[in-house]
Amino acid sequence: MNSSPAYSNGYHPQQQQHGMRDKVRRGTRARSRELRESFSSGGNFGGLRVSEHDKQQQQQQQQGAPCTDFDMAYFHSYAHVGIHEEMIKDRVRTETYRTAIMQHQSSIAGKVVVDVGCGTGILSIFCAQAGAKRVYAVDASDIAVQANEVVKANNLSETIIVLHGRVEDVDIDEEVDVIISEWMGYMLLYESMLGSVITARDRWLKPGGLILPSSATLYMAPITHSDRYSESIDFWRNVYGIDMSAMLPLAKQCAFEEPCVETIVGENVLTWPHVVKQVDCHTITLHELESVTTNYKFKSMMRAPLHGFAFWFDVEFSGPALAGTNNHAPSSLISNHPVDGQQRKKRANPNEALVLSTAPEDPPTHWQQTVLYFYDPIEVEQDQLIEGSVTLSQSKENRRFMNIHLEYAWKILCKRVRNEVILLITSCVVIQGKHGQVITLLNLCPSCCPKLSADLGSLQNFLGDLAITFPYN
Repeated sequence: MNSSPAYSNGYHPQQQQHGMRDKVRRGTRARSRELRESFSSGGNFGGLRVSEHDKQQQQQQQQGAPCTDFDMAYFHSYAHVGIHEEMIKDRVRTETYRTAIMQHQSSIAGKVVVDVGCGTGILSIFCAQAGAKRVYAVDASDIAVQANEVVKANNLSETIIVLHGRVEDVDIDEEVDVIISEWMGYMLLYESMLGSVITARDRWLKPGGLILPSSATLYMAPITHSDRYSESIDFWRNVYGIDMSAMLPLAKQCAFEEPCVETIVGENVLTWPHVVKQVDCHTITLHELESVTTNYKFKSMMRAPLHGFAFWFDVEFSGPALAGTNNHAPSSLISNHPVDGQQRKKRANPNEALVLSTAPEDPPTHWQQTVLYFYDPIEVEQDQLIEGSVTLSQSKENRRFMNIHLEYAWKILCKRVRNEVILLITSCVVIQGKHGQVITLLNLCPSCCPKLSADLGSLQNFLGDLAITFPYN
């Protein structure tokens, strides 16, 4: 079976709707050069502490964990207020975190908390309001300077200590009871900030300590989205009465060569979602984040054009740890089925785990959904099987970026109309790249094979403008 990646480029997603700017989400932290020049080692500026780990940082760099130029640019991007404004204005996100903190008040009151990637410090303040004895707010971006001012303005300097530096570098001279972090990126794992949470957990968390959120699940499902395709592609077929169809190949490449971050709705989803990865924040390792692979099998619930695959996630706030979670279990064991019989919703019952969901049928968030579009839609029938695999791996050049390797196939029943064969394929693999698609036929209906040459035109009409190879003669 011939197969090649449909997407294998560095994942730097595009914003497609509402004019939203590309944003780089937080990851592991590094102290800025400007702050190193402004403050001496071990200096203190109104409660803002700078890491005293210059020698240790050099040793870490020699051990293969340097702060790269990519990291520095990444941290710098989070000094811009617009990113934090967007996140805080996301009421689903912010209010769910505040509710989770208050639901776990008994585990936070009188305890020591570390906020990984604190940003403006809003989650640290929520923890202080819940009665935390001490909160270490850690961030490598220069936004930490503003976070410290926010802490002082709210008279919380005795409770919240802002540490400007990477989690890998800063000093905390005690174990902590709670780790809180808003680490999720697009497609859950983009930006690799979960690695910083793992580092904080391994450095400071007491046995049996609380991590919020405690777990996460990444989903995928095939979608239909004719309006999106019409808006970006079909527009070029007739522009003010001018035939501009020559623009179609370039339009498809520009629109769909990279994953798109946009909002879809439940009606766009063709099947039950598949679980790509389950994460237990108490046990996940850095090694597991390097690459995630899953095999999927979907059954379409309707006849519709298949335009691509959408990815979304949810996170759960439960404690102190998940029992019986197996991060290595093949996701195919739980694929193609809803979780607990339906997509999990945010619970109002304080005795149940709280869930923050970015699913298409739930209230929209700033994460939206991540969509991998095909260059050309594929017509699927009700109950038709769609199967393949997807691998998400950290880019070797920049671990904050993601490489996506997607393979997909569909099975079509042989159909006849007035004894004319109109569909010859029983299964095939589609290989999609920047310069078009190639389809390799793997199996043909035996009764149709003799008519292959005569019906090649019909096959071409069905498949569209594609190159076709035949491994048999």
